[in-house]
Amino acid sequence: MASPDEGAPGHDSAGEGIRLQKLMAAAGVASRRVSEDLISAGRVTVNGDIVTELGRRVHETDRIAVDGTAIQLDTTRRYLMLNKPVGIVSSLSDERGRPDLSRFVSRYEERLFNVGRLDAQTSGLLILTNDGELAHVLAHPSFGVMKTYIAKTKGHITPQTVAKLRAGVELEDGPIAADKARIVGQAGAQETIIEITLHSGRNRIVRRMLEAVGHPVIDLVRRQFGPLHLGTLAPGELRDLTKVELGQLLTIARDAADPSGTDTGKGTDRER
Repeated sequence: MASPDEGAPGHDSAGEGIRLQKLMAAAGVASRRVSEDLISAGRVTVNGDIVTELGRRVHETDRIAVDGTAIQLDTTRRYLMLNKPVGIVSSLSDERGRPDLSRFVSRYEERLFNVGRLDAQTSGLLILTNDGELAHVLAHPSFGVMKTYIAKTKGHITPQTVAKLRAGVELEDGPIAADKARIVGQAGAQETIIEITLHSGRNRIVRRMLEAVGHPVIDLVRRQFGPLHLGTLAPGELRDLTKVELGQLLTIARDAADPSGTDTGKGTDRER
């Protein structure tokens, strides 16, 4: 009879899991030998506990971290970064027939959905995934994941206006304050480039904040979502997250997760 380690990753006939180093190697964390060295050095935790024995058996549902950074053992999960162009609605199927995200995800076998939304006239960083738990944490404002936007606005924004944005402005759905705001530069005498960081997920929030202080948005792009940076990704292009980027996102999600394990992502801001 085959030994448990000879089966598919994460499974054996006795239901006892698979050796930690083998599952780490199967997930692409490191080779099995390097994974063994990481475990022996006390750099790997399983469900928050340091593991040093090489015989430890785990499952794909266990929460594994290396040097405090979470790793994903479930190879069925996919995580993409898209630079959403202007004119694309944040929906996988738009009932009004407008250009939507389906053109970007149709090439993938997984059923992907967007984490939160960008309005049609806003471009920039959008995450696409099939990981509902991660999406819930990233999209819900109560978890405080920061998003950074660069806006070109009408008019000359003064330092006093920036201070007002940080202190808070009153909108029709309640007050809102930028977590950070700074002037990046002037685009001529009648236009300003401003950077705004906030964790709110309210609809068109950056546009409405700037409108409220008398500086309507001309152009708006999201450059950063949590630890992710748009970088040089061109509009309309998408790519898989790197292992470092994914580890940073998973660490945020796991740190924020309900300790009881009941937070399954059912409240995600996802398209249905």
